[in-house]
Amino acid sequence: MMQSQSQSQGPLTGLFDRYPALAGTYDEMFDASGAARPPFARVAALLARLAPDELARSQALAETALLQQGVTFSVYGDARGTEKIFPFCLLPRLIAADDFRHLERGLAQRLRALGMFLDDIYGDQRILAAGIVPPEMVLDAAGYRPSLRGLKPPGGVRIHIAGVDLIRDPDGTWRVLEDNLRTPSGVSYVVENRLISKRMFPRLFDAARVHRVDHYPTRLAETLRSVSPADASADCNAVVLTPGP
Repeated sequence: MMQSQSQSQGPLTGLFDRYPALAGTYDEMFDASGAARPPFARVAALLARLAPDELARSQALAETALLQQGVTFSVYGDARGTEKIFPFCLLPRLIAADDFRHLERGLAQRLRALGMFLDDIYGDQRILAAGIVPPEMVLDAAGYRPSLRGLKPPGGVRIHIAGVDLIRDPDGTWRVLEDNLRTPSGVSYVVENRLISKRMFPRLFDAARVHRVDHYPTRLAETLRSVSPADASADCNAVVLTPGP
């Protein structure tokens, strides 16, 4: 998340000399005139000093580092079982602080609603009885487990981790593409990518005041311990099952 800056500036030279505007899309960094958006003016000015070959060299070094560290992924269901280099971009999507605060509130509300939906589906199923959701959409779904109906999860929490895919439409409105609640994945890539990016562009990250992500494992442990049947204040083992390293 990038903290907002107040200043703006005109079209930049250097790395962005021939930066193409794509019709029908929303560009997070530049407006329609080619000027940097105010929250990202400082970031754009720093990036503009880079030569294209310098950025390409940094990108190649980053991909080599990820490969050497074994940061790869498998396509589940692919009979070949091959490991692939995780797609990596040195210039990730920028989100201004005000935008992120808005997203955070909305996503928290959304996940509370989804938790209540699951409570009802594995409880009284009032939403099905009322015809708001067609019963066959839920009861015939591959992920529905009838044997779990009536069971109360520890701490009343059904969604411990969520991976919500976001997109931005041509008008700049944030929209949810899909909710991943069953087996959300990808956090390790976020952490590793951030380490590589900071190594390549330390000044850029300092100037942009990017929020940290390296505390995620601690936050995950706190979340899992909070619903432990044992005393959460005492030492307890929390186990995360994953399909691979």
